[in-house]
Amino acid sequence: MAWGAWGQTRGVPVGALTLTALAEGIQANQGQTPGSSVLGRQPRHGLEPESDPKSVAAVSAPGCEASKEPCQDPQSSREEGALADLAAYTAACLQEAGFVRTQATELTLPSAPEAQGQPLEAQVYALVSRLLAQVPSLAEGRPRRAALRVLSALAREHAREVVRALLRSSLSPDRAVAELWPSLSRNQCVNGQVLVQLLWALKDQAGLQLEALAATRALGEMLAVSGCVGATRGFYPQLLLLLVTQLHQLARGVRAPGSPKVWGPSQRGPPPSHASCAVEALKALLAGDGGRMVVTCMEQAGGWRRLVGAHTHLEGVLLLASAMVAHADHHLRGLFANLLPQLRSPDDAQRLTAMAFFAGLLQSRPTARLLREEVILERLRAWQGDPEPTVRWLGLLGLGHLALDRGKVRHGSRLLPALLGALGEGDARLVDAALGALGRLLRQPRAPVRLLSAQLGPWLPRLLDDARESVRASAVGLLGTLVRRGRGGLRVGLRGPLRKLVLQSVIPLLLRLQDPSRDAAESSEWTLARCDQALRWGLLEDTVTVAHYDSPEALSRICHCLVQRYPSHTPSFLSQTQGYLRSPQTPLRWGAAVLLGFLIHHTSPDRVHQDLLDSLLQDLGQLQSDPEPAVAAAAHASAQQVALLARAQAWPRRPGLFNLPLPLLRPGLWHRSPPPRPPPVYPNSPFQPRSVIGRWGCLGPECA
Repeated sequence: MAWGAWGQTRGVPVGALTLTALAEGIQANQGQTPGSSVLGRQPRHGLEPESDPKSVAAVSAPGCEASKEPCQDPQSSREEGALADLAAYTAACLQEAGFVRTQATELTLPSAPEAQGQPLEAQVYALVSRLLAQVPSLAEGRPRRAALRVLSALAREHAREVVRALLRSSLSPDRAVAELWPSLSRNQCVNGQVLVQLLWALKDQAGLQLEALAATRALGEMLAVSGCVGATRGFYPQLLLLLVTQLHQLARGVRAPGSPKVWGPSQRGPPPSHASCAVEALKALLAGDGGRMVVTCMEQAGGWRRLVGAHTHLEGVLLLASAMVAHADHHLRGLFANLLPQLRSPDDAQRLTAMAFFAGLLQSRPTARLLREEVILERLRAWQGDPEPTVRWLGLLGLGHLALDRGKVRHGSRLLPALLGALGEGDARLVDAALGALGRLLRQPRAPVRLLSAQLGPWLPRLLDDARESVRASAVGLLGTLVRRGRGGLRVGLRGPLRKLVLQSVIPLLLRLQDPSRDAAESSEWTLARCDQALRWGLLEDTVTVAHYDSPEALSRICHCLVQRYPSHTPSFLSQTQGYLRSPQTPLRWGAAVLLGFLIHHTSPDRVHQDLLDSLLQDLGQLQSDPEPAVAAAAHASAQQVALLARAQAWPRRPGLFNLPLPLLRPGLWHRSPPPRPPPVYPNSPFQPRSVIGRWGCLGPECA
């Protein structure tokens, strides 16, 4: 068909071949007048177009109808017509897909644009557009593969121009374009250059334009091919950071007019959103270089969903950093080095993403040792003074991760001021981060247990009763960790600040077993078990029983132990319990009324002042009007115990009785004492689950 044209030029050097000569050879072989377009030979409305030897026929792209305006300007240059001839000749060769023809086209095509005097980018764009228009008409199989191979050869010499031309066509649902990116990925001589150009295209557009969406989709298609793994190793960290930062920009709602809307999870089918394309590209990047476990961990922890959320993106970045520390540590050094310049970026999305990665990667000891301790601490402390709460939160997380490194923080007291200062923050994220960092600090050898026990004294009682569930659970867990680290000193009577802290907290811990928050209730049970072990109360079985069953007997034994072991603290126990009678949470009001009744029952009359008893009677009397019947009944039973204790205090005693002579004493006066007080009786609790089964779901026919 077109063999003669190639037969005339096989002996000519590639660099000496011009498009004009090539076009004339093509047309002479097909019996045309030089200058006429090969595509012009096709009939239109059944008529053969006239051949004008002095002009170049206008090339109509596929899909343009005769009744419409032509797709090309009538004043198209001779060079553009020659590019059209070249595209048509390439298609003719590829239709037969002969090896010699295909190889010759691969060798000649990259040099063709350089032979013209027009701007290179415009020529390559025109040539690629016409070749893409010809590819859909090729048959499946070898001709289609040969066409993609020829376009790959053109990208080898003109990667920048080819990528820009392809990106302008990649947003349309064109199967030929969709097939081109994986074919470029399989070509080891081309894929690295193409990936670099896509990376620069993303940086130039900053994720805001439609070209950035096309580049993101192209990256996902290329990275999904295993042959592209080696090409990313030179700029893997830059590509990863760019994709994650792009997700942050998209999560903040910054997108160009006319770009596709966000694709909700409930929607099916195309078109995917920019964010979903970025996530798929990120997954392909991680999975292609040994990070499949990172992808799995992110899926299990909901990390991908967090990455695309407007308010959860940084949490997703932290999860990604943790997963990479655990399963992709071979990339951490390069990633850490590349994010350092971005920590001072004026762009909020770029800066906050880099900060989250920086804080998360401090979990890796080898990575944290890339910088000196003073440099890291100075940077994290500077974040604590930032007016943005998110920056302070990331700084606290970084301090917590830094505390895990035994060799990095030689003196834990250097971290305490910043961590303790954050306990008064109004944002729950900051308080949780500070409590978590203190817990990590306590797990290190030679942790400052005594110092931390003394400095937590003003903070911990308030945190145990904090209105935020996560803060309560974290504070209770921190106390348990503190007791576990200091149990050796507690057993021999040392650790005065810690012992005082435990006695201040034992009543809140007992009542938090009734906490509506399951995390707080379970954390209280764990902490009480640590206290029992450290102080040798012998109440572990009773504590577990109270935590999981409605057992008045077990609670009575706990109160008896506390009153007998710490008689001087009994008024404090009663006052603390009294404060929970006004709790807005119904289970806590009920628990406080019941606990108060048992404490009063086991208290000696000479340990409580009359003023405290009067105050207890007043509050319990008000609680008997509670709208919850169980709370009112418990308050009535406890009020009876207070009245019995007050009667025992007023039991008649004769002053100077033992100064009288023995004959004058009546026989019964030696052992005269108040009558025994009966224990309180409470109805079954409607709030506390009776067994562990109640926490995990009901079993049995009554649940049907």
